[in-house]
Amino acid sequence: MAEEALVSEERTVDTQWGVICSQLKTEFGATAFDSWLKPLTVGDFNNGVMNICAPTAFMKNWVVTHYADRINKIWEQQNPSVKKINFIVQNGLSDRRSVDTSLLKKISSTPTPQNIYGCSINSSSFGLVAGASLANDTTRNTTNANSPLNPNYTFENFVVGKTNEFAYAAARKVAESKNVSFNPLFLYSSVGLGKTHLMHSIIWHIKKNDPNRNVIYLTAEQFVYKFVKALRYKDTAAFKEQFRSVDVLMVDDFQFMGNKGTTQEEFFHTFSSLVEEGKQVIISADKSPTDLEGIEERLKSRLVGGLVVDIMPTDFDLRMSILQKKAELMGIELPAKVAEFLAQKITANVRELEGSLKRIAAHSQLLSGKEITLDMTQDVLKDMLRSIDRKTTIDEIQKKVAEHFNISVKELQSSRRARTVARPRQVAMYLAKQLTSRSLPEIGRKFDRDHTTVMHAVRKVEELIIEDQTLAENIEILRRTLEN
Repeated sequence: MAEEALVSEERTVDTQWGVICSQLKTEFGATAFDSWLKPLTVGDFNNGVMNICAPTAFMKNWVVTHYADRINKIWEQQNPSVKKINFIVQNGLSDRRSVDTSLLKKISSTPTPQNIYGCSINSSSFGLVAGASLANDTTRNTTNANSPLNPNYTFENFVVGKTNEFAYAAARKVAESKNVSFNPLFLYSSVGLGKTHLMHSIIWHIKKNDPNRNVIYLTAEQFVYKFVKALRYKDTAAFKEQFRSVDVLMVDDFQFMGNKGTTQEEFFHTFSSLVEEGKQVIISADKSPTDLEGIEERLKSRLVGGLVVDIMPTDFDLRMSILQKKAELMGIELPAKVAEFLAQKITANVRELEGSLKRIAAHSQLLSGKEITLDMTQDVLKDMLRSIDRKTTIDEIQKKVAEHFNISVKELQSSRRARTVARPRQVAMYLAKQLTSRSLPEIGRKFDRDHTTVMHAVRKVEELIIEDQTLAENIEILRRTLEN
């Protein structure tokens, strides 16, 4: 009877896990679910503690960081007797229980955007998975060890304008040609301007037209992680074989490689080997190769030996085209006046532009198809617009503070310690911390000081505001002047 009760309890838990998986897929999308959540399995359940098993430490850490809170919440709703979720690494299936197969079949059979090109493009299509096995390495049964691809990041969905047409043409050329015309292709820009979109587009194009080509795509952080693991398990031979036998190696966010001496050494030799064999290398970063910090000069020299492409900030015409394209994909009617308003106001990057459009669309849909108007747009985005309108620079703060206290900006930046200069300097540092998104070191450099001086100034002014009413009023006047 005890054994029957245990079996019944296990079936109940398995069924609940199947329901949870279905909910997770709905909430996070098919791509994220297939990459990070589907490989999880339910383990032992004792004394209110539920073990959830991940096949690798990397996957476990990713799940804990990005999904653990939500999984805990759903478990509590499904089964109040589950008091704690414990995520563990468990290689092999001998001690695991499978989830409710009927539910998983429904989940697995649900169409996902990954087969939009009519060919099987899943985690095992990429070299990181196919060749991920290292001796004594728990990645042997990994279903996906790299970041999931965005199925919307295709060439067809990339809006081309004057500021990015060269990058688009270069990426398309690399994707369409087996004969390497420039190596490496190095894409760089500020955040949200399309680097990752182009990287994913190259992969989707290759897998659609030449699925037999061996492509590895990963971030620099993941490259470092895998190399460190290979060193730990004393199996760098497998690592070298995996990365030097590919047809196309793609590394995103290369700036993370800075100051990683041993890993840079390995990447340099991997890079050189691939280029000498005529294999394609594609890299993206937030700066040009020559401006990357902590990168060895010989590696910089090799990186600039190919084609270096700067994706420039969007112009008004491109932002208008992007809004029209995104609105079309979302199935919403975007009035020209609203599009023009957004294109003029939101200039930082495409992500902010798309995010604003999604907020407007959601507001319209949740209110039963309420018409999108300029007034509605301004109301929905008032917090974002207020933040944009209020973007104050440290130079402006220094100028206003200097004028208010009747000193020069040069004195404000000098080494003078007289109270008549030191106090305004502290006020300027305080306002820079309050009204800008700049870091303490960045603020310090504007005053020719280090970050600890800025920290001291901020604390000092915070204390003085309580004690000195006149200073508090002066700071409030300056704040209003800078924000208006």
